[in-house]
Amino acid sequence: MKLTLGFTPCPNDTFVFHAMVNGKIDTEGLEFDYFLADVEELNRRAFEGRTDILKISYHAYAYAAARYLVLDSGSAIGRGNGPLLVSKREIYEDEIRNLTIAIPGKYTTANLLFSIKWPDALNKKEYVFSEIEDAILKGEVDAGIIIHETRFTYYKKGLRKITDLGRYWEEVTGYPVPLGAIVINRMVPEDIALKVNRILKKSIEYAYTDLYSTFDFVRKYAREMESDVLHSHIEMYVNEFTVDLGIEGRYAVEKLFSMASEAGVIPQLPDRIFLTRIISGD
Repeated sequence: MKLTLGFTPCPNDTFVFHAMVNGKIDTEGLEFDYFLADVEELNRRAFEGRTDILKISYHAYAYAAARYLVLDSGSAIGRGNGPLLVSKREIYEDEIRNLTIAIPGKYTTANLLFSIKWPDALNKKEYVFSEIEDAILKGEVDAGIIIHETRFTYYKKGLRKITDLGRYWEEVTGYPVPLGAIVINRMVPEDIALKVNRILKKSIEYAYTDLYSTFDFVRKYAREMESDVLHSHIEMYVNEFTVDLGIEGRYAVEKLFSMASEAGVIPQLPDRIFLTRIISGD
């Protein structure tokens, strides 16, 4: 059986999926027809519901939950890895509601976290995440939310941090920051979905046992990224929650959706959002 699979070219995703799509592990009879795209393109594909497996933003999942379930493995969730709000000049937090803010996509979790903190800051402009630094430097916007590898390089361009949205989330909730999820179409039969769940976990575990071939695949899609940034990116976004959400990871996801719902910035979700459930005492 062949399934369609979409993920980003970001190092954490290529690290996670390398073994799964390159025949390094037993895929239990499944094949994967994969493609790479920017996270906002993947988010839009999730809304269409035609792809079997996707990496999407947790924010976007709120609008695609009727079509998809969250897998146990592959999520980008963690501490100290949230999006940053940066600018060229010093900006005070009480100014932000009146400024023009660059966001890396309407349905990114970065925008959701910003919306939870500043629900009345509505003057936003969408950019591809890699273009936000330049938009700030050119004066097209007053400030911008940066994610992915730009998190490690913004200061080299003379930009300054206004707020760490991940730290804000952690201080308010005590949970790690849910950024991105791997989801599977609800139309995929349950037994096949559970196979994918197992295979994905094995793929992540394999990546740590064969770093040489894994990093060859990662570098293929991150050619312009400096080696130290590449390694820092993976260390920051691939962790124990990526291997398995566990109880804390699930609680973090549920908390994000409950806070966003209370703020009126996402629709109501179905009762079931995770492929598997954790039985009390397990």
